[in-house]
Amino acid sequence: KKKLKISGRELLSVPMQVFGLDQLQVLEMSPERESCLRYRMELLPQEIGSLRNLTCLYLDSNNLKKIPAEIGTLSHLERLTLSNNSLSSLPAEIGALQRLRSLHLANNSLTELPAPLCQLRSLTFLDVSDNKIDTIPSSIRHLEKLETLLLLFNSLEGLPEDICLLRNLHTLWVGNNHLRSLPAAFGELVNLDWGYNYCSCNFEGNPLESPPPEVCSRGPKGIRDYFSSLHRI
Repeated sequence: KKKLKISGRELLSVPMQVFGLDQLQVLEMSPERESCLRYRMELLPQEIGSLRNLTCLYLDSNNLKKIPAEIGTLSHLERLTLSNNSLSSLPAEIGALQRLRSLHLANNSLTELPAPLCQLRSLTFLDVSDNKIDTIPSSIRHLEKLETLLLLFNSLEGLPEDICLLRNLHTLWVGNNHLRSLPAAFGELVNLDWGYNYCSCNFEGNPLESPPPEVCSRGPKGIRDYFSSLHRI
């Protein structure tokens, strides 16, 4: 793969020549702690759209407040890392990235799950932990290939019933939110691994009442039995 990694302690801006490398497949623009980079990108130039062959774009740990609409032209992109920035929204055009499989958005300033993300039908990994998200749209059901969904450290007060349609989910972390209840069909997420890997469905730090934590710890069958017993009453 044709790969470029931008680094250097004295870097003050991204050299514009980078955006002329139209055969580039992997572009790393993430400051690394060990190199003590002073440079933090505040704006991703719209010229990023000219790198049409990119498959991986690493932009985490910058000071990005906005992503340009041109990101939507990167039709070959499979991995995009945007964690540890200052993003409060994403452009609608990001929904065009139909080959995107892995999206990292932890530790930003999102107050809702951006609706365009629910158009990313190839997505298998989504991390939006450590934001300020208080609701998940029902359109999340469109992410049928999703295997890992990380939602911990947000402000969620509930989960939509539609999340129970994501039958390929193996890892769902919802710890440290404000959840008092789970959707009635939650026990249908039978691929969530409780057994040897209870952390794959991390509920800790929620004021859960329905079902209570001791029921959750029994896994999908225990949760199904709990809701079934409620319907019989």
